[in-house]
Amino acid sequence: MKKLIGFIFLALLLASCSNKKEQLSVNPHFNYFYSVDTIPKIYLFRDVAHGLDEQFHRIYALNDSEGKHIIVEVYAADGRIIEALNYNVDSLDVMDHMVVNRNQEKTKAELFKNKLIPLNNVDEVWFASRFQGFLDSTLILKEIKRKVGGPEISHEVLGEKTPTIIMKDKVRLTSFNPYTKKENLLQGEAVNYFSEGYGLVEWHTPDKKVHYKLEKIMDQAQWLSIITR
Repeated sequence: MKKLIGFIFLALLLASCSNKKEQLSVNPHFNYFYSVDTIPKIYLFRDVAHGLDEQFHRIYALNDSEGKHIIVEVYAADGRIIEALNYNVDSLDVMDHMVVNRNQEKTKAELFKNKLIPLNNVDEVWFASRFQGFLDSTLILKEIKRKVGGPEISHEVLGEKTPTIIMKDKVRLTSFNPYTKKENLLQGEAVNYFSEGYGLVEWHTPDKKVHYKLEKIMDQAQWLSIITR
């Protein structure tokens, strides 16, 4: 009898641990997001429309007093960091947005709206962040309205067919010069592919004149050997 009770208790404990793993995030699209791994992975993206253009995304997880979160750092082809997004694992809401300004200083952007990963396949989420301009003293308001573009598809990622969802963006960039009081508005659209176990693997404009696709996943040492040579 004691052995039976012990077996039942162990089974319940294992089931509880399994459920906790499955419920790591309340966001139903978590399986299509990046894995929670403290060891950095570097994604090399290439613009297939202009073969020499590259971009690196450095992805890693942290677990601290604020909980579990995933950092996505974006680097130019020469290794210069451009921006970083800090996602809360519980919800996949954006906790912080860091942008490098014209003086090559890392600055914390003002977050007005913090959602980039929808909670369902119907609603549109809204991200809005204001930061210093890259080239001059202007302020830039970056807005992204995103929604799931359809049911799960099978999409090729690094040579293998992988379950993937498409998310479509409406993007607005409003620049404001505090001295001249002039504003300038740029608008566009983007199509993003998020694949199971990988996260973002591809994005392009509707006309595919800009089209970045994941070409390789590297570790830190491999990446450093590329950008320092």
